[in-house]
Formats: sequence, C-alpha cells, structure tokens
Amino acid sequence: MNLHRTIKKEILDINQNLNRLLIDAKAIPGTAGRCFDDWTDACNRIRQQITEDKIRIAVIGPIKSGKSTFLNALFEADYLKRGAGVITSIVTRIRRGPVLRAELFFKSLSEINRDISQAMVLFPSSGRQPDPDGFNILQDENRASLKESLDNLSPELMITNDSRNINSILLACYLNGFEKVRTILTSDALTRTYDQDRFFDHMDFAGNDHLAVYLKDIKLEINSRHLDEGVEIADCQGSDSPNPMHLAMIQDYLVLTHLLVYVISSRTGLRQADIKFLSMIKKMGILDNTLFIFNCDFSEHESVAELNYLIKKLTEELTILKPDPEIFSFSTLFNLFKAQKAHLSPKDLRRFDQWSRQEDLSLFSDNETLRFEQALQHKLNGKRSALLLKNNLERLGTISSGIENWIRINHDILNRNTADVIALDEKIKYHRQSINSVKSMIRSTLDGSLQNIKSEIKKDVDRFFDVRSGDVLVELLEFIDNYTVPAVQYEENLKTAGFSSTIYLTFQEFKQALDTFIAESVIPGIIRFVRQEEQKIITRLGAVAGPFESMVKDTLGEYTTALAGLGIPLKPEGQVGVKLPDMDTIKTGTGLTLPPLVAAMRYSARIKTEAVMRLGAYSFMGFFRKILKKSTKNQRAQAIKALKDSSRQMKRETRQSILFHFKDYRENMKFQYIFKLLDAAAEELYESMFDRFRVYATDLSQTVELTSQKKIDRHQASELLTKMQPDVNSIQHRIDQAREKIEKMQPFPG
Repeated sequence: MNLHRTIKKEILDINQNLNRLLIDAKAIPGTAGRCFDDWTDACNRIRQQITEDKIRIAVIGPIKSGKSTFLNALFEADYLKRGAGVITSIVTRIRRGPVLRAELFFKSLSEINRDISQAMVLFPSSGRQPDPDGFNILQDENRASLKESLDNLSPELMITNDSRNINSILLACYLNGFEKVRTILTSDALTRTYDQDRFFDHMDFAGNDHLAVYLKDIKLEINSRHLDEGVEIADCQGSDSPNPMHLAMIQDYLVLTHLLVYVISSRTGLRQADIKFLSMIKKMGILDNTLFIFNCDFSEHESVAELNYLIKKLTEELTILKPDPEIFSFSTLFNLFKAQKAHLSPKDLRRFDQWSRQEDLSLFSDNETLRFEQALQHKLNGKRSALLLKNNLERLGTISSGIENWIRINHDILNRNTADVIALDEKIKYHRQSINSVKSMIRSTLDGSLQNIKSEIKKDVDRFFDVRSGDVLVELLEFIDNYTVPAVQYEENLKTAGFSSTIYLTFQEFKQALDTFIAESVIPGIIRFVRQEEQKIITRLGAVAGPFESMVKDTLGEYTTALAGLGIPLKPEGQVGVKLPDMDTIKTGTGLTLPPLVAAMRYSARIKTEAVMRLGAYSFMGFFRKILKKSTKNQRAQAIKALKDSSRQMKRETRQSILFHFKDYRENMKFQYIFKLLDAAAEELYESMFDRFRVYATDLSQTVELTSQKKIDRHQASELLTKMQPDVNSIQHRIDQAREKIEKMQPFPG
C-alpha cells in the first residue's frame, strides 16, 4: 500500500473516531451545544472530500499510437477495446471497483437530434429543410428523407479538405445504428450498466462507430491492483481526429485532469499533428504535468542503440515545447503480452517469444517500465495530494483541540456548585460577546469583499469576451471576416452538382476551418483564462482573510487567558493559520464544472439557413435568365458571382450566430460557474476559520439552568467526560503521526 493510500485511510479512520466521540459527547445531558452540530457537519464534509476526491489522469496521443494497449498493459488485462474507430469521440474513464462494471452514458434524444441538425445545416435536399429543432430521429419519414438525401449526395460532397466529409459520416452512423438502439433511447440522458460476465459487451459499442455515435462517454470499474482508489484514468480519443468537435470533447476532460500521459509511437515519431496538439495543451497551461511514453515497436527496431537515437531526437523536438521532458520508452504490447502470457493466442505467443529472445530490447523496456511506474507514483503522491490530506488533517486537529477544551470547561463546571457556575457564566459572557463581534466583523468584511471580487471578475470576463478588444472574439471574428471562399475552385461543382450542393460544400469547408480554429485557438485561450480567474479567487480571498489571522489569534488568546484566570486552563491554540480552499476539492464537493467547451461549437444551429438558401436561389435565378443570352465566359462569371454573394451572406449569418452564441456562453460561465465557485470558496474559507471559534462560543446558560434545577447527574456526567479524555489524546497523537507522514510525501512542481 503506497504512502498516499495509507495516510488517506488513517485520516478517514481518525475522522470516524472523532464522529463517535461527538456522538458520546452529545449524549451527556446539558453539555451539548451548537458547536457539536457544526463539528459533525465538518467531519462529514471532510469524509466526503477525501472519499470523493479524484486524481484524474488523461491518456492522450494520436490515433493508433497505443493508448488503449498502454492502459490494458498497465492493468494487465484487455479491459479496453484496442483499435477503436476514429469517427466517434468517446472518453473512456477507468476507476477501481470491487467487480467488473461498465457504464455506458447515452445521449438524450434532444442531443442526438441536435447533432443531426448541426450536420444538416445547408444540407442539399429536394424537400424542405428542417429548422434546427425540427429533425426527430424517431420519426420514420425524417430518417427516410435523410437517407434519401445521403444516397443522392454527389461524390464531390463526400469529400471535404481531402478527407471524408465528417458530417456525412456522422449522419450515416446515426442512421445505420438506429435500429439497434431505438429501444434504449429516451428523452433524458440514459445510463446502461454491464456487470461482471456482461462487462465486455461494452466493446460492442466502443468499437462500432454506428453505435458509439449514440454515446457521450464510458466509465469502467475494474478490480485491478494497479489502480488506486481515488484515481481515475481516461483513454481519450486520438488527438489527430479529423473532427474538431472531438478535440473540444477531449478538452472538456483535460480541464478536469491533474496529470497527462502522452503516447507517441516509435513507428511515426513526433508528427505535425502532435506538435499542434501539444502546443494547444501548452496554451491551456497544463503541459507541465505531462509524462511522455515513447511506445516502442520491437518489430520495427533492431537494437537499443537505434532506439536511443530516436529517443534523443524526440527529446530535442519536445524540448522546444517543454524543457526537460520526462520520456519513458517501452513496448506497451510487449508488456501486455507478458501480463497475459498464459492466455495468448499461438500467433501472439510466437511474437512474444521472439521479442523475449531480444534480451537487450526486452531488458531496456522492462527497466523503462519500472522507471515510469515509479514516476507515476511520485506524481500521484505529489503536491496536490499532500495539500488535500494536510488541510483536512489540520481541520480534524482543530476539531479535536476544540473537543478537548470543551471537555475541560464542562468538567470544571460540573465540579463547581451552582452559584459558582452562574457567576462563571456571567464573567465569560463579555469575552464570548467579544468573540461574536469579531466573527460578525470578519463575516461582514468577507461578504463585502466577495461583492468586490465578483465585480472585478465580471469585468475580467466581459473584457475577455469583448468584441472590440477581448482576447477571444476579436481573433475569431477576424478569422470569419478574412476567410475567403475560393469560388473559382467550385466552378465544376456548379456545373455538375448545382448551386444548392455547392453552397453546402462551401459551408462545410468553411465550418471545418472555423471549428478547427475554435478548437485549437479559442478554447485553449478560454481554459487558460478560467484557470487564471480561479487562481485570482484564491489570491483575493487570501488577501482578505490574511489580516484577520492576528485578530483571531489575539481574541482567542484573550479568552484563554481569561478562563485561566477563572481557574479553567485551556489548551493553547497551535500554529493553525489561514487555510485557503483547494479549488479542485470545492468543485468535487459542489459538482461545479465549466460549461462544456464543446458547446462553443454549437453555433451553426442558429444560422438562418432558409435566408441563406433564399438569397442564393434568388441570385442564381436572377443570373440564370441572363445566362441564356450571354457567352459561356459570362455564364461562369455570373454563376461564381452568385456563389460569392451567397457565401458572404453565409459568413454574415455565421458571424451573428457566433456573437449570440458566445454572449450566451459568457453569461453561463459567469453565473453558473465562476460566481458559484467564488461563493463556495468563500464559504469554505469562512467555515475553516470559524472552526477555531466553535468551543469558545459555547453558551453555558443551558448547563447553568440544568445544574441549578439539579437535572444533571454531576458525578455521572463528570465520569463520562473523564473517560473521553484518553480518546481525545489518542486521536491527537494519531494526527501528529499522520502529519509527520505527510511531510515525507515528495511534492512535485506545478
């Protein structure tokens, strides 16, 4: 069991013991106060934070680089479909569980119909085009009409930018897979579970584009000893997928990750697509925590010397993007074969035996695999994990100290006569009022600062999305304005396919270029901006709370001194300090996530397709009457002019749609994410600070009343308190030991 898992288990056990102690304390008549409910709530939040917190690792890289093979080798079994298709954009998340379980998350009917409507914008059809919300895949006539349109699609329209048209493939996949999923689809998003013996049925969906297109993602639970609890590893779609929408979906997951593993095939080395993708990750601000795997194909390389040459070359190339890249070179397939040797087919067994006889290569791969596993554990036990454990442990330390002081106060009171207790309560009311005044002042100041921070963040967000001077929309609108439709290139399409089909082709190429620009340039900028704002929240809250630290310590010190003068010595407060909240922990606890980045590419549904088509048809018909009387040269010129006019209208409509869409995205980001995150962080900070006041604000009036009315068995209550003291001492000793273990965890930079 690694150090992180050991400490995590220890903290959860300490937390459970504290909870039991609180239950015992509340059972003592006349001694319970509001602090017990607050402490119980704090213990429950700590348990939730530790158990639900996930360290997320994204395995990324180009198609066919060996990502799934790497993960299967890591878990020593074929849990993931190898060589899955490239049309879909599934992120397969893997967690540890007691039994094999696969959860498939299906799209809702509205999401499916929206996808199809997006792909049908300006789609050539003999019938009336549906509006963006008009298509319903459940209706037979809608599917029949779409199938007819696809069947009649000219060959020219099946190719966009020298590759298969993404939208035509997407539409075909939806149609071809419908019959197999029609009984599954519902108006709401649906999850279907495959347990134990049916676990591997999930591969029927992951490996079939016609079915995978209906999924949002897949979550697997496996009982592998190589996967720690609290760790989630995701197999992401190839970074060189031809669909920019897939790239945006990968980015949605990358926002949540703490560590990246980038797989590069030794057969291809670092390609242009890799450099573009890694540059994008760097722009997002998450490249620092990346491990690189150079997946060695033993069939392609003769010796370790050859591999070392390729590794040196790769290192030089990666250094341009990331200084001192951490590269680990081994064969993922060799590792998988080794783990499954007893179950290999005769063909694979012969390959494994052949590779095993290449002792220099196999030994090199084994050593690099071990080095990678050690580096991975080092990362998992790093800075963030240590901080999460340390903050929660210190919170438990504050609660245990509070319980100890509560025991001392109540033990003393129960051993005094009624008159002394009444007098004592009167004497400490002044100090309790002082504490409450400090609490009110801190809360008021924090609330006021919260509004100032919100105002500042609002300006940041509005400025970032400003159409004249912002970081996002200015470049995006410039891209649209400067995009040139090469109308002359479409002259042959005008002759053979007609105007409607040609305008569809121009729109598809334009949208493909625009979507690529959004995925590679706009979305990384948004992610970097959001990360900066999240850090600003922590910094600004720290600046507000910091000056109150000395005031809190002085106030509590005065109270402790006052009680000591009254014969009740309290345990002095340790070096607690202001604990700034951890953003990842807050997001996990509140369920807050950034609005899906892929939503930034849903703009085309708002394009007024009928207006574009009407202008195009009008322009074309107007010129057609003149074409009969003009030369062939003029015919071509007029047709191209009609295409250019329609293309300009298409760009104007796209521009308006982008502005409307990003305005909506901006407001969602502000009010549904950043502001809520700020409120949650402020509340977490407030609760953390005021844990220290709980016992000092205890009202003794109930104890005084019950004591005076002789409704408390003083002797019995005193004995119960005495019995609790060793338990508190034991908990505090365990907290000290856990604190020392955390200090031994080696944090990693970043």
